[in-house]
Amino acid sequence: MNPPLRALTVLAAGALTLAACAPGSSAPPSPAATPQSSVRTDAPSLGNVTLTVWDQEVRGGQAAQMKQLNDAFQAKYPNIKLNRVSRSFDDLNTTLRLALSGNEPPDVVEANNGRSSMGAFVKAGQLRPLDAYAEAYGWKKRYPQSVLRYSSYSPDGKVFGEGNLYGLPQVGEVVGVFYNKAKLTKLGLQPPKTWAEFEAALAKAKTAGEVPMQLGNLDKWPAIHVFGTVQGRGVPKDQISTLAFGRKGASWNTPENTKAAEEIVGWVDKGYFNKGFNGQGYDPAWQAFGKGQGVFLIAGTWLLADLQKALGKDLGFMLPPGATADAPPVATGGTGLPFAITAKSPHPDAAAAYIDFITGADAMKVLTATGNLPVADTAQQSVPAGPQQDVFTAFGTVTAKDGLVPYLDYATPTFADTLGAALQDLLAKKQSPQEFLATLEKDYKTFAESNG
Repeated sequence: MNPPLRALTVLAAGALTLAACAPGSSAPPSPAATPQSSVRTDAPSLGNVTLTVWDQEVRGGQAAQMKQLNDAFQAKYPNIKLNRVSRSFDDLNTTLRLALSGNEPPDVVEANNGRSSMGAFVKAGQLRPLDAYAEAYGWKKRYPQSVLRYSSYSPDGKVFGEGNLYGLPQVGEVVGVFYNKAKLTKLGLQPPKTWAEFEAALAKAKTAGEVPMQLGNLDKWPAIHVFGTVQGRGVPKDQISTLAFGRKGASWNTPENTKAAEEIVGWVDKGYFNKGFNGQGYDPAWQAFGKGQGVFLIAGTWLLADLQKALGKDLGFMLPPGATADAPPVATGGTGLPFAITAKSPHPDAAAAYIDFITGADAMKVLTATGNLPVADTAQQSVPAGPQQDVFTAFGTVTAKDGLVPYLDYATPTFADTLGAALQDLLAKKQSPQEFLATLEKDYKTFAESNG
Protein backbone atom coordinates (compact mmCIF):
# COMPACT_ATOMS: atom_id res chain seq x y z
CA MET A 1 0.00 0.00 0.00
CA ASN A 2 1.26 3.45 -0.69
CA PRO A 3 2.10 7.20 -0.40
CA PRO A 4 0.14 10.33 -1.26
CA LEU A 5 -1.35 10.78 -4.71
CA ARG A 6 -2.27 14.05 -6.35
CA ALA A 7 -5.38 15.36 -8.09
CA LEU A 8 -7.99 13.09 -9.58
CA THR A 9 -7.21 14.59 -12.96
CA VAL A 10 -3.66 13.45 -12.40
CA LEU A 11 -4.75 10.02 -11.25
CA ALA A 12 -7.01 9.74 -14.24
CA ALA A 13 -3.81 9.61 -16.25
CA GLY A 14 -3.24 6.36 -14.49
CA ALA A 15 -0.94 3.76 -13.09
CA LEU A 16 0.05 0.36 -14.45
CA THR A 17 0.74 -3.04 -13.22
CA LEU A 18 3.66 -5.13 -14.22
CA ALA A 19 3.82 -8.82 -14.39
CA ALA A 20 5.19 -12.08 -15.40
CA CYS A 21 7.41 -14.65 -16.99
CA ALA A 22 7.95 -18.34 -16.77
CA PRO A 23 10.61 -19.91 -14.60
CA GLY A 24 13.71 -20.79 -16.52
CA SER A 25 17.11 -22.29 -15.92
CA SER A 26 19.30 -19.80 -17.78
CA ALA A 27 19.95 -16.48 -16.09
CA PRO A 28 18.84 -13.39 -18.04
CA PRO A 29 21.19 -10.51 -18.74
CA SER A 30 21.67 -8.09 -15.88
CA PRO A 31 18.24 -6.44 -15.51
CA ALA A 32 19.79 -3.09 -14.73
CA ALA A 33 21.57 -3.17 -18.08
CA THR A 34 18.58 -3.89 -20.31
CA PRO A 35 18.71 -1.23 -23.04
CA GLN A 36 15.52 0.15 -24.51
CA SER A 37 16.59 -1.05 -27.96
CA SER A 38 16.36 -4.65 -26.74
CA VAL A 39 12.77 -4.27 -25.53
CA ARG A 40 10.22 -6.11 -27.66
CA THR A 41 6.57 -5.07 -27.48
CA ASP A 42 5.16 -7.35 -30.21
CA ALA A 43 3.77 -10.08 -27.95
CA PRO A 44 2.68 -12.52 -30.74
CA SER A 45 6.26 -12.62 -32.03
CA LEU A 46 7.70 -13.80 -28.71
CA GLY A 47 6.98 -17.48 -29.36
CA ASN A 48 5.45 -19.93 -26.93
CA VAL A 49 5.92 -18.67 -23.39
CA THR A 50 4.61 -19.66 -19.99
CA LEU A 51 4.45 -16.93 -17.38
CA THR A 52 4.12 -17.82 -13.72
CA VAL A 53 2.23 -15.05 -11.95
CA TRP A 54 1.87 -14.73 -8.19
CA ASP A 55 -0.86 -12.39 -6.97
CA GLN A 56 -2.97 -11.77 -3.87
CA GLU A 57 -6.26 -11.06 -5.66
CA VAL A 58 -8.15 -13.78 -3.80
CA ARG A 59 -11.36 -12.05 -2.63
CA GLY A 60 -14.55 -11.87 -4.67
CA GLY A 61 -14.21 -8.73 -6.78
CA GLN A 62 -10.43 -8.90 -6.83
CA ALA A 63 -10.43 -12.51 -8.00
CA ALA A 64 -13.14 -11.78 -10.57
CA GLN A 65 -11.25 -8.97 -12.30
CA MET A 66 -8.03 -10.98 -12.41
CA LYS A 67 -9.69 -14.06 -13.89
CA GLN A 68 -11.53 -11.99 -16.49
CA LEU A 69 -8.39 -10.12 -17.53
CA ASN A 70 -6.25 -13.25 -17.59
CA ASP A 71 -8.77 -15.05 -19.78
CA ALA A 72 -8.89 -12.08 -22.16
CA PHE A 73 -5.09 -11.87 -22.29
CA GLN A 74 -4.70 -15.54 -23.16
CA ALA A 75 -7.41 -15.27 -25.81
CA LYS A 76 -5.57 -12.35 -27.41
CA TYR A 77 -2.12 -13.89 -27.05
CA PRO A 78 -2.53 -17.68 -27.22
CA ASN A 79 1.24 -18.08 -27.44
CA ILE A 80 1.58 -16.80 -23.84
CA LYS A 81 0.17 -19.18 -21.26
CA LEU A 82 -0.42 -18.01 -17.69
CA ASN A 83 0.34 -20.14 -14.66
CA ARG A 84 -1.42 -18.18 -11.96
CA VAL A 85 -0.72 -18.77 -8.27
CA SER A 86 -3.12 -16.82 -6.06
CA ARG A 87 -2.36 -16.42 -2.37
CA SER A 88 -3.74 -14.32 0.47
CA PHE A 89 -1.90 -11.11 1.32
CA ASP A 90 -0.29 -12.68 4.38
CA ASP A 91 0.62 -15.94 2.63
CA LEU A 92 2.15 -14.04 -0.27
CA ASN A 93 4.26 -11.93 2.08
CA THR A 94 5.43 -15.05 3.89
CA THR A 95 6.43 -17.06 0.82
CA LEU A 96 7.60 -14.43 -1.64
CA ARG A 97 10.96 -13.70 -0.03
CA LEU A 98 11.99 -17.35 -0.18
CA ALA A 99 10.69 -17.75 -3.73
CA LEU A 100 12.64 -14.76 -5.03
CA SER A 101 15.87 -16.02 -3.54
CA GLY A 102 15.54 -19.38 -5.34
CA ASN A 103 16.79 -20.34 -8.79
CA GLU A 104 13.35 -20.44 -10.43
CA PRO A 105 11.21 -17.68 -8.95
CA PRO A 106 7.85 -16.74 -10.47
CA ASP A 107 8.04 -14.35 -13.39
CA VAL A 108 5.54 -11.80 -12.20
CA VAL A 109 4.86 -11.05 -8.56
CA GLU A 110 2.59 -8.67 -6.72
CA ALA A 111 4.89 -7.20 -4.08
CA ASN A 112 4.01 -4.87 -1.22
CA ASN A 113 5.47 -1.45 -2.04
CA GLY A 114 7.09 -1.01 1.38
CA ARG A 115 10.73 -1.23 2.32
CA SER A 116 10.39 -4.62 3.99
CA SER A 117 9.17 -6.14 0.72
CA MET A 118 9.81 -4.27 -2.53
CA GLY A 119 12.66 -2.24 -1.02
CA ALA A 120 14.38 -5.39 0.22
CA PHE A 121 13.86 -7.14 -3.12
CA VAL A 122 15.34 -4.18 -5.00
CA LYS A 123 18.35 -4.09 -2.67
CA ALA A 124 18.90 -7.81 -3.27
CA GLY A 125 18.70 -7.38 -7.05
CA GLN A 126 15.65 -9.63 -7.28
CA LEU A 127 13.39 -7.31 -9.29
CA ARG A 128 13.93 -5.94 -12.78
CA PRO A 129 13.89 -2.17 -13.34
CA LEU A 130 11.05 -1.39 -15.72
CA ASP A 131 12.07 2.01 -17.04
CA ALA A 132 12.86 0.70 -20.52
CA TYR A 133 9.40 -0.87 -20.76
CA ALA A 134 7.78 2.26 -19.34
CA GLU A 135 9.45 4.22 -22.12
CA ALA A 136 8.53 1.73 -24.84
CA TYR A 137 4.88 1.42 -23.78
CA GLY A 138 4.47 5.06 -22.85
CA TRP A 139 3.70 4.31 -19.22
CA LYS A 140 5.48 7.39 -17.93
CA LYS A 141 3.28 9.57 -20.13
CA ARG A 142 0.10 7.73 -19.25
CA TYR A 143 0.81 7.58 -15.52
CA PRO A 144 2.06 10.56 -13.55
CA GLN A 145 5.06 10.54 -11.26
CA SER A 146 2.72 10.96 -8.30
CA VAL A 147 1.55 7.41 -9.00
CA LEU A 148 4.79 5.91 -10.28
CA ARG A 149 6.73 6.97 -7.21
CA TYR A 150 4.81 4.44 -5.15
CA SER A 151 6.76 1.77 -6.97
CA SER A 152 10.06 3.63 -7.34
CA TYR A 153 13.33 3.02 -5.50
CA SER A 154 16.96 3.93 -5.87
CA PRO A 155 18.90 0.89 -7.18
CA ASP A 156 20.31 0.21 -3.71
CA GLY A 157 16.81 0.20 -2.23
CA LYS A 158 17.61 3.04 0.17
CA VAL A 159 15.46 5.84 -1.21
CA PHE A 160 11.73 5.18 -1.53
CA GLY A 161 9.68 7.36 -3.87
CA GLU A 162 12.29 8.13 -6.53
CA GLY A 163 14.75 6.33 -8.77
CA ASN A 164 13.96 3.35 -11.00
CA LEU A 165 10.47 2.02 -11.58
CA TYR A 166 9.98 -1.54 -10.28
CA GLY A 167 6.25 -2.18 -10.53
CA LEU A 168 2.81 -0.85 -11.36
CA PRO A 169 -0.57 -1.22 -9.64
CA GLN A 170 -4.05 -1.74 -10.99
CA VAL A 171 -6.13 -0.17 -8.26
CA GLY A 172 -6.39 2.95 -6.20
CA GLU A 173 -6.92 2.65 -2.47
CA VAL A 174 -8.17 4.78 0.34
CA VAL A 175 -8.84 3.74 3.92
CA GLY A 176 -12.14 5.15 5.11
CA VAL A 177 -15.22 4.29 7.12
CA PHE A 178 -17.72 1.69 5.94
CA TYR A 179 -21.04 1.96 7.74
CA ASN A 180 -24.33 0.10 7.97
CA LYS A 181 -27.04 2.50 6.81
CA ALA A 182 -29.86 0.47 8.33
CA LYS A 183 -28.22 0.48 11.75
CA LEU A 184 -27.57 4.21 11.62
CA THR A 185 -31.23 4.79 10.76
CA LYS A 186 -32.31 2.55 13.62
CA LEU A 187 -30.10 4.62 15.94
CA GLY A 188 -31.65 7.82 14.61
CA LEU A 189 -28.35 8.95 13.10
CA GLN A 190 -27.08 10.33 9.82
CA PRO A 191 -23.58 9.57 8.50
CA PRO A 192 -21.33 11.73 10.70
CA LYS A 193 -19.92 14.87 9.09
CA THR A 194 -17.34 15.67 11.79
CA TRP A 195 -15.03 13.58 13.96
CA ALA A 196 -16.97 14.59 17.07
CA GLU A 197 -20.19 13.33 15.45
CA PHE A 198 -18.39 10.07 14.57
CA GLU A 199 -17.33 9.47 18.16
CA ALA A 200 -20.82 10.39 19.37
CA ALA A 201 -22.22 7.77 17.00
CA LEU A 202 -19.83 5.17 18.43
CA ALA A 203 -21.04 6.02 21.92
CA LYS A 204 -24.71 5.84 20.94
CA ALA A 205 -24.20 2.48 19.22
CA LYS A 206 -22.55 1.10 22.35
CA THR A 207 -25.39 2.34 24.56
CA ALA A 208 -27.92 0.72 22.22
CA GLY A 209 -26.20 -2.66 22.53
CA GLU A 210 -24.68 -2.63 19.06
CA VAL A 211 -21.04 -3.40 18.20
CA PRO A 212 -19.84 0.13 17.39
CA MET A 213 -16.84 -0.92 15.31
CA GLN A 214 -15.59 -4.22 13.93
CA LEU A 215 -11.86 -4.93 14.13
CA GLY A 216 -9.94 -8.13 13.54
CA ASN A 217 -6.36 -7.56 14.64
CA LEU A 218 -4.97 -11.07 14.94
CA ASP A 219 -2.80 -10.35 11.89
CA LYS A 220 -1.58 -7.10 13.56
CA TRP A 221 -1.65 -4.93 10.43
CA PRO A 222 -5.40 -4.09 10.47
CA ALA A 223 -4.98 -1.85 13.54
CA ILE A 224 -2.38 0.13 11.57
CA HIS A 225 -5.22 1.40 9.36
CA VAL A 226 -7.36 2.27 12.37
CA PHE A 227 -4.53 4.10 14.08
CA GLY A 228 -3.58 5.88 10.85
CA THR A 229 -7.16 7.12 10.56
CA VAL A 230 -7.15 8.49 14.09
CA GLN A 231 -3.67 9.97 13.60
CA GLY A 232 -4.78 11.82 10.47
CA ARG A 233 -7.31 13.84 12.47
CA GLY A 234 -4.61 15.73 14.37
CA VAL A 235 -1.12 15.11 12.98
CA PRO A 236 -0.17 17.36 10.02
CA LYS A 237 -0.15 15.33 6.82
CA ASP A 238 3.39 16.40 5.86
CA GLN A 239 4.65 14.94 9.15
CA ILE A 240 2.80 11.70 8.49
CA SER A 241 4.38 11.49 5.02
CA THR A 242 7.88 12.10 6.39
CA LEU A 243 7.39 9.39 9.01
CA ALA A 244 5.88 6.92 6.56
CA PHE A 245 8.65 7.38 3.97
CA GLY A 246 11.27 6.83 6.66
CA ARG A 247 12.95 10.16 6.00
CA LYS A 248 14.61 12.47 8.48
CA GLY A 249 12.80 15.45 9.90
CA ALA A 250 9.85 14.13 11.92
CA SER A 251 9.22 12.42 15.24
CA TRP A 252 6.72 10.04 16.76
CA ASN A 253 7.19 11.69 20.15
CA THR A 254 4.85 14.62 19.60
CA PRO A 255 1.74 15.81 21.45
CA GLU A 256 -0.40 15.10 18.37
CA ASN A 257 0.76 11.48 18.08
CA THR A 258 0.34 11.04 21.82
CA LYS A 259 -3.24 12.28 21.56
CA ALA A 260 -3.93 9.82 18.73
CA ALA A 261 -2.55 6.91 20.76
CA GLU A 262 -4.59 7.96 23.80
CA GLU A 263 -7.72 8.26 21.70
CA ILE A 264 -7.54 4.76 20.26
CA VAL A 265 -6.89 3.33 23.75
CA GLY A 266 -9.96 5.25 24.88
CA TRP A 267 -12.00 3.39 22.28
CA VAL A 268 -10.90 0.13 23.89
CA ASP A 269 -11.81 1.40 27.36
CA LYS A 270 -15.25 2.47 26.16
CA GLY A 271 -15.93 -0.88 24.49
CA TYR A 272 -16.19 0.50 20.98
CA PHE A 273 -14.51 -2.54 19.42
CA ASN A 274 -15.94 -6.06 19.30
CA LYS A 275 -14.91 -8.39 22.11
CA GLY A 276 -11.68 -10.29 21.49
CA PHE A 277 -10.66 -8.09 18.54
CA ASN A 278 -6.93 -8.73 19.07
CA GLY A 279 -7.56 -12.45 18.63
CA GLN A 280 -9.92 -12.19 15.66
CA GLY A 281 -8.66 -12.47 12.09
CA TYR A 282 -9.08 -9.75 9.49
CA ASP A 283 -11.39 -11.74 7.21
CA PRO A 284 -13.73 -12.88 10.00
CA ALA A 285 -14.03 -9.24 11.12
CA TRP A 286 -15.16 -7.77 7.81
CA GLN A 287 -17.31 -10.84 7.16
CA ALA A 288 -19.04 -10.28 10.52
CA PHE A 289 -19.65 -6.66 9.52
CA GLY A 290 -21.11 -7.92 6.26
CA LYS A 291 -23.51 -10.09 8.27
CA GLY A 292 -24.81 -7.08 10.17
CA GLN A 293 -22.57 -7.27 13.22
CA GLY A 294 -21.29 -3.76 13.73
CA VAL A 295 -22.19 -0.21 12.80
CA PHE A 296 -18.80 0.91 11.49
CA LEU A 297 -15.70 -0.69 9.96
CA ILE A 298 -12.50 1.25 9.26
CA ALA A 299 -10.98 -0.46 6.23
CA GLY A 300 -9.79 0.00 2.68
CA THR A 301 -11.78 0.29 -0.51
CA TRP A 302 -10.55 -3.14 -1.64
CA LEU A 303 -13.41 -4.61 0.46
CA LEU A 304 -16.08 -2.82 -1.55
CA ALA A 305 -17.15 -5.66 -3.83
CA ASP A 306 -17.45 -8.22 -1.04
CA LEU A 307 -19.22 -5.92 1.41
CA GLN A 308 -21.61 -4.66 -1.25
CA LYS A 309 -22.51 -8.25 -2.08
CA ALA A 310 -23.18 -8.91 1.60
CA LEU A 311 -25.01 -5.71 2.61
CA GLY A 312 -26.32 -4.33 -0.68
CA LYS A 313 -28.04 -0.95 -0.32
CA ASP A 314 -27.39 -0.93 3.43
CA LEU A 315 -23.66 -0.39 2.83
CA GLY A 316 -22.22 3.13 2.94
CA PHE A 317 -18.68 4.49 2.70
CA MET A 318 -17.19 7.84 3.63
CA LEU A 319 -13.83 9.48 4.14
CA PRO A 320 -12.82 9.86 7.79
CA PRO A 321 -14.50 13.10 8.86
CA GLY A 322 -12.43 16.05 10.02
CA ALA A 323 -12.73 18.43 12.94
CA THR A 324 -15.24 20.46 10.94
CA ALA A 325 -17.53 19.49 8.09
CA ASP A 326 -15.49 21.56 5.62
CA ALA A 327 -12.04 20.47 6.84
CA PRO A 328 -9.68 19.30 4.06
CA PRO A 329 -9.83 15.50 3.81
CA VAL A 330 -6.93 13.39 5.07
CA ALA A 331 -6.90 9.62 4.63
CA THR A 332 -4.43 6.79 4.38
CA GLY A 333 -4.14 5.40 0.89
CA GLY A 334 -2.47 5.38 -2.48
CA THR A 335 -2.26 2.40 -4.78
CA GLY A 336 -2.72 -1.32 -4.53
CA LEU A 337 0.19 -3.73 -4.58
CA PRO A 338 2.25 -3.29 -7.77
CA PHE A 339 3.01 -6.09 -10.17
CA ALA A 340 6.73 -6.51 -10.77
CA ILE A 341 8.98 -8.61 -13.00
CA THR A 342 11.55 -10.77 -11.25
CA ALA A 343 15.20 -10.34 -12.21
CA LYS A 344 15.61 -14.02 -13.12
CA SER A 345 12.59 -14.20 -15.40
CA PRO A 346 13.72 -15.37 -18.87
CA HIS A 347 10.71 -13.73 -20.55
CA PRO A 348 10.59 -10.09 -19.40
CA ASP A 349 9.14 -8.91 -22.72
CA ALA A 350 6.14 -11.20 -22.37
CA ALA A 351 5.80 -10.17 -18.74
CA ALA A 352 5.73 -6.50 -19.68
CA ALA A 353 3.09 -7.18 -22.34
CA TYR A 354 0.98 -8.88 -19.68
CA ILE A 355 1.33 -5.93 -17.32
CA ASP A 356 0.46 -3.48 -20.05
CA PHE A 357 -2.69 -5.48 -20.80
CA ILE A 358 -4.00 -5.77 -17.23
CA THR A 359 -3.52 -2.06 -16.57
CA GLY A 360 -4.76 -0.51 -19.82
CA ALA A 361 -7.91 1.51 -20.42
CA ASP A 362 -10.02 -1.59 -21.09
CA ALA A 363 -8.71 -3.18 -17.90
CA MET A 364 -9.83 -0.16 -15.90
CA LYS A 365 -13.37 -0.76 -17.18
CA VAL A 366 -13.17 -4.39 -16.08
CA LEU A 367 -12.00 -3.31 -12.63
CA THR A 368 -14.95 -0.95 -12.36
CA ALA A 369 -17.42 -3.60 -13.51
CA THR A 370 -16.16 -6.05 -10.87
CA GLY A 371 -16.51 -3.56 -8.01
CA ASN A 372 -12.89 -2.46 -7.78
CA LEU A 373 -11.45 1.06 -7.76
CA PRO A 374 -9.20 1.67 -10.80
CA VAL A 375 -6.22 3.90 -10.17
CA ALA A 376 -6.33 5.12 -13.78
CA ASP A 377 -9.20 6.75 -15.68
CA THR A 378 -11.20 6.89 -12.44
CA ALA A 379 -13.19 9.94 -13.46
CA GLN A 380 -14.12 8.35 -16.81
CA GLN A 381 -15.90 5.38 -15.25
CA SER A 382 -19.68 5.20 -14.99
CA VAL A 383 -20.94 3.71 -11.74
CA PRO A 384 -24.45 3.44 -10.27
CA ALA A 385 -25.60 5.34 -7.21
CA GLY A 386 -24.88 3.50 -3.98
CA PRO A 387 -21.77 2.12 -2.27
CA GLN A 388 -19.62 2.05 -5.41
CA GLN A 389 -20.40 5.67 -6.18
CA ASP A 390 -19.63 6.51 -2.54
CA VAL A 391 -16.17 4.97 -2.95
CA PHE A 392 -15.43 6.59 -6.32
CA THR A 393 -16.57 9.98 -5.00
CA ALA A 394 -14.47 9.62 -1.84
CA PHE A 395 -11.37 8.66 -3.81
CA GLY A 396 -11.94 11.53 -6.23
CA THR A 397 -12.39 14.01 -3.41
CA VAL A 398 -9.34 13.03 -1.39
CA THR A 399 -7.06 12.87 -4.42
CA ALA A 400 -8.32 16.14 -5.89
CA LYS A 401 -7.51 17.84 -2.58
CA ASP A 402 -4.14 16.10 -2.16
CA GLY A 403 -5.30 14.46 1.03
CA LEU A 404 -3.83 10.96 0.77
CA VAL A 405 -1.04 10.07 3.18
CA PRO A 406 1.17 6.94 2.98
CA TYR A 407 0.72 3.66 4.76
CA LEU A 408 2.69 3.88 8.00
CA ASP A 409 4.30 0.45 7.59
CA TYR A 410 6.41 1.79 4.71
CA ALA A 411 8.69 3.67 7.12
CA THR A 412 11.51 1.17 7.65
CA PRO A 413 12.30 -2.43 6.62
CA THR A 414 11.08 -3.62 10.03
CA PHE A 415 8.34 -1.09 10.71
CA ALA A 416 5.41 -3.28 9.68
CA ASP A 417 6.35 -5.76 12.40
CA THR A 418 7.31 -3.05 14.90
CA LEU A 419 4.12 -1.05 14.49
CA GLY A 420 1.83 -4.07 14.27
CA ALA A 421 3.19 -5.63 17.45
CA ALA A 422 3.28 -2.30 19.30
CA LEU A 423 -0.36 -1.61 18.41
CA GLN A 424 -1.40 -5.02 19.69
CA ASP A 425 0.37 -4.23 22.96
CA LEU A 426 -1.12 -0.73 23.11
CA LEU A 427 -4.66 -1.97 22.52
CA ALA A 428 -4.14 -4.79 25.05
CA LYS A 429 -2.98 -2.17 27.60
CA LYS A 430 0.46 -3.81 27.78
CA GLN A 431 2.11 -0.55 26.72
CA SER A 432 1.22 3.01 27.60
CA PRO A 433 0.81 5.53 24.76
CA GLN A 434 4.22 6.96 25.66
CA GLU A 435 5.88 3.52 25.59
CA PHE A 436 4.14 2.74 22.32
CA LEU A 437 5.48 5.90 20.67
CA ALA A 438 8.97 5.34 22.10
CA THR A 439 9.02 1.92 20.42
CA LEU A 440 8.10 3.46 17.08
CA GLU A 441 10.56 6.34 17.50
CA LYS A 442 13.46 3.98 18.09
CA ASP A 443 12.84 1.98 14.90
CA TYR A 444 12.15 5.09 12.80
CA LYS A 445 15.07 7.17 14.08
CA THR A 446 17.58 4.30 13.88
CA PHE A 447 16.70 3.72 10.24
CA ALA A 448 16.32 7.36 9.15
CA GLU A 449 19.64 8.39 10.70
CA SER A 450 21.56 5.48 9.15
CA ASN A 451 19.92 5.52 5.71
CA GLY A 452 21.83 8.58 4.57
